[in-house]
Amino acid sequence: MSKSINILLSGGGTGGHIYPAIAIANELKQRHPHANFLFVGAKDRMEMEKVPEAGYEIKGLWISGIQRSLSLKNLSFPFKLMSSLWNARKIVKQFNPDMVIGTGGFASGPTLFVASKRSIPTLIQEQNSFPGITNKLLAKKVNKICVAYDNLNRFFPADKIIKTGNPVRQDLLTTPDISEAKDFFKLDESKKTLLILGGSLGARAINKLIEKNIEWLVAKGVQVIWQTGKLYYDEYKKYDDLEGVQTHSFLNRMDLTYAAADFIISRAGAGSISELCIVAKPTIFIPSPNVAEDHQTKNALAVVENDGAILLEEKNNSMFQSVFENLLNDEEQQKSLSHNLKKLALPNATTAIVNEVEKLIIK
Repeated sequence: MSKSINILLSGGGTGGHIYPAIAIANELKQRHPHANFLFVGAKDRMEMEKVPEAGYEIKGLWISGIQRSLSLKNLSFPFKLMSSLWNARKIVKQFNPDMVIGTGGFASGPTLFVASKRSIPTLIQEQNSFPGITNKLLAKKVNKICVAYDNLNRFFPADKIIKTGNPVRQDLLTTPDISEAKDFFKLDESKKTLLILGGSLGARAINKLIEKNIEWLVAKGVQVIWQTGKLYYDEYKKYDDLEGVQTHSFLNRMDLTYAAADFIISRAGAGSISELCIVAKPTIFIPSPNVAEDHQTKNALAVVENDGAILLEEKNNSMFQSVFENLLNDEEQQKSLSHNLKKLALPNATTAIVNEVEKLIIK
């Protein structure tokens, strides 16, 4: 492809939509150094900060979703939608993209709708086992749909679906030395280590569960790397005083973090699951019940049904000690979970998605 190409990407609202879009852009940039990139996001959402940090220009639309409960905020939705469609048309006309890619989130709806109307090649990347409303609405209009789970033909036209997986951080594809990881966190190599992940902001329910059981874990001789999230760090940092416990508001070296862990407790966002399949450590998923369509539970079940992880619902947190102790004492279960989780990994997702993008540009 000798000519310079223009790539428009849209996705946001959460890191699960933003980081795949950035990973796709990075791979395209590596293959096509002279390509031009522009992102479209929702004003006042995290993509307006994270995308420029990654080195890309972004334009914002005045758009948000419909509240599922009766809310006065819904009264502004028709105006936001009309405004976003108008501005998406302006952006598409001015940038004149050769390709438009959507990774979910409110802004990708108007952007890909406008692009499809202008017969510009379009592709969406669906991270979850249960699609969001934006991607479900766009499915009939776009050219290709890259997915991470099986059986998405319940929601999307089967002839458009390509199973690629979700983009993951490239540093996870090379396993670091475990002793280096243990040294990085100053861990006792004779003890087992439990990693707690609640996302960058933190998960209140998981933090409360760990607080309730932290002394029991210490008594069991388990070391704990506890990512509290920045919203909760000040509340929980006092537990650093317990032997073998360390709290962190955020963990930057996830390659070393995963390598240091023997067991993991995590939410079940699509991006997290894709990473955990590559890392393949015995994992207990505690999905958030507060997300659209309860998609975290559906994501977790897609793994659990393949005997790749354990599911513990928030409402059943009283079972935590028996569930974790059984896992801690059962080496055969640990090996089985790791083996089955690894089989679900799709480490070359970003490459596969960009291959599909290139096919559409060349057409």
